[in-house]
Amino acid sequence: MARIQTPNRVRGTQDIFGSDQRRFAQVLDTFDRVRKLYCFQRVEIPMFEATEVFARSIGETTDVVSKEMYTFPDRGGDSLTLRPEFTAGIARAYLTEGWQQFAPLKVATSGAVFRYERPQKGRYRQFHQIDAEILGAPEPAADVELLTLADQLLHELGIADGVTLQLNTLGDAETRDAWRAALVAHFEAHRGDLSEDSLTRLDKNPMRILDSKDPRDRPIADAAPGIDDFLTEEARAFFDAVTAGLDAAGVKWTRNDRLVRGLDYYRHTAFEFVTDRLGAQGTVLAGGRYDGLVESLGGPATAGVGWAAGVERLAMLLEEPERTGPDLAIVAEHPETEHTASRLLALFRRQGVSAELFASGSVKKRYDRALKQFPQTVLTLGMGGQGMGHSIKWLREGTLKQGQIEALTNSSPIALVLRGLQ
Repeated sequence: MARIQTPNRVRGTQDIFGSDQRRFAQVLDTFDRVRKLYCFQRVEIPMFEATEVFARSIGETTDVVSKEMYTFPDRGGDSLTLRPEFTAGIARAYLTEGWQQFAPLKVATSGAVFRYERPQKGRYRQFHQIDAEILGAPEPAADVELLTLADQLLHELGIADGVTLQLNTLGDAETRDAWRAALVAHFEAHRGDLSEDSLTRLDKNPMRILDSKDPRDRPIADAAPGIDDFLTEEARAFFDAVTAGLDAAGVKWTRNDRLVRGLDYYRHTAFEFVTDRLGAQGTVLAGGRYDGLVESLGGPATAGVGWAAGVERLAMLLEEPERTGPDLAIVAEHPETEHTASRLLALFRRQGVSAELFASGSVKKRYDRALKQFPQTVLTLGMGGQGMGHSIKWLREGTLKQGQIEALTNSSPIALVLRGLQ
């Protein structure tokens, strides 16, 4: 019989295990802890949506919609898309699930997202994001709170050193219209020197040419008019309030007046946390204000601001987390002790002690396997002179004899279980 070929992992996906998984979990655990400090509710949204949710909100001229989405017809003939980001789906849920009644609404989520990109360091076709959003809050204070949340997250992950918050304003509608006209005039004068992608963007979203990485576009983009010359008094006041709030909160920032976001729904504040520790893929967290998003989905004009961060990129910046094993490893030295060991295992777990049982193979192999789990404590069960016996060994503090068990604190679940067997 011919050997069956095992299918390979699909290009652009990943299997996460060992030290990579511990880094991954540290990012998610820290995010969950910090978002609770800021009173952001956890939400879950579908992994796929009607394609129009993303096409109408993100913008058909963006690379995400035009090149990167995983879109397919279902059996009923409807066009569905795997989520390439969270914000549009949250905005859809805000409208369809009646979440407007809770405005201003502060929500957070995390999970897999999908984009058909060229796989490279820290970038996959299925990757993972953490996401925080505030809907229904038009005040600059909402931008400040989200940025402060992001800043605290990076500090509590221990990766804030070398990460810079770059900040810009995209202005209000009047600002954007005036700036857009100036950009079109500038880029039209250099039409013959622009890349093909930028020529496409020139007709629909000329601001995105400023974000082009094509070497042909960079000198032209760098010479383009800046937004500050077109800011209305209201737009300037909004940005000044954001920067003043960040200063008051102790969040360091730097102005980048060429920063634009790649999605069409952004207004006012735009920002990226960047580092030079990841090579070309230096953005670790980014977002901004998107006051036009809910309206693009058929809802009323609704303020919104949010950010997302790639879990994989954040994890790459972390030090190797200390490997921690179970609280307790139980080694049954003889077959006659296995039932007692199983009873102990259940008792410990019910009292909140993480525990593993090792009761197969030679006694030496049982101990070897137990120690490879890096347990805090090893409990051995053997045959005593009067029948069953048990002893406890603390790996970091030496061996305790039976008579010393009473010296353990009364609050120790291990001590309580052992007393129950006496």
